[in-house]
Amino acid sequence: MCPRAERSGRARALAVPAAQGVDRVLITRARLRRRIRELAAQLSEDYAGGEVVCVGALNGVICFLADLMRELSVPAPVELVHVDRFLEGGSHTVDMPNQFREGLRGRDVLIVEDIVDTGVTLRALVDKVRAEAPATLKICALLDKPAHRQAEVHLDYVGFSIPPVFVVGYGLDYEGFYRNLPFVGVVDSAVWPPALLERPKSGSNLD
Repeated sequence: MCPRAERSGRARALAVPAAQGVDRVLITRARLRRRIRELAAQLSEDYAGGEVVCVGALNGVICFLADLMRELSVPAPVELVHVDRFLEGGSHTVDMPNQFREGLRGRDVLIVEDIVDTGVTLRALVDKVRAEAPATLKICALLDKPAHRQAEVHLDYVGFSIPPVFVVGYGLDYEGFYRNLPFVGVVDSAVWPPALLERPKSGSNLD
C-alpha cells in the first residue's frame, strides 16, 4: 500500500464514531493480522506434536486471543481469568479471585497478553499459573511497552514493541470504550481530548 493510500485508510478508521477521542492509528488492522499470523506460525511450530493451554486475562485480551487461536494449527484449550486491578497511591494491586477451570498441572501453558506495561498484572498471573505446576510456561504478548516496567517479566513472543503512549482499540479500553476498534490507536496522555475528559480516568492500560 502506498503512503497516501495508507494515510487515507487511517483517516477513515478515525472518522467512525467509536474512534472519537483517538488521536492517531499506531498499528493498522492489516499489520495486526500479518503479525498475528506470524506469531501463530511460530507457536504452531514450537508446540508441534502436542497441545498448548492458552491462558488470557479478561477483558483486554479477547480480540488478540480469539484471532491468535484461530490461526494455531495445534490443539489449544483456552482458560480465561478475571482480573481486578486497582491503583491506589501510586501502587498497583491485582486480584484474581477465580480458580482455573482447566487443569494446568503437567501441561504446556501459554499466557496470552494484550499489553505488558508495568508488568504487575502479568507477574501476578505468572505466579498464579506456576502454582498449578505446569510442565512449561511461556508468555506471548501482542504489545510490549517496556518504558514503564515495574515488575520483572520475560516475554517469549512479542507482536510489537511500542513507545510509552496510551493505547486503545483491539481489546484495549478507556473506561470500557474503544475495545471494538479494529486497530491500535493512540490517545494523547498529556492533552486528553474532550471526549475523554467527560469520563473520569481510572486504571486502564495498567497491565
